[in-house]
Amino acid sequence: MPKVSAYTLFHTEACHLCEQAQAIIATLDIDYALQDICDDDVLAERYGVRIPVLRNQEDGSELDWPFDREQLQQFTGV
Repeated sequence: MPKVSAYTLFHTEACHLCEQAQAIIATLDIDYALQDICDDDVLAERYGVRIPVLRNQEDGSELDWPFDREQLQQFTGV
């Protein structure tokens, strides 16, 4: 059975804010999966003006952009 990532980062290709979020996430070595919202109409509707958004897969909580490393640490507990 494939391992499910603890977090999902909702993004789109060529989104400079999404790239910034990924760079911050990388500094904390957080296990996350990327989900392009353009692949799904429901996700595009929900996250279209909010991306990047990091979602905790366990409890459904979400961290909207903009966030910094400190806010990310508080959100993830890392």
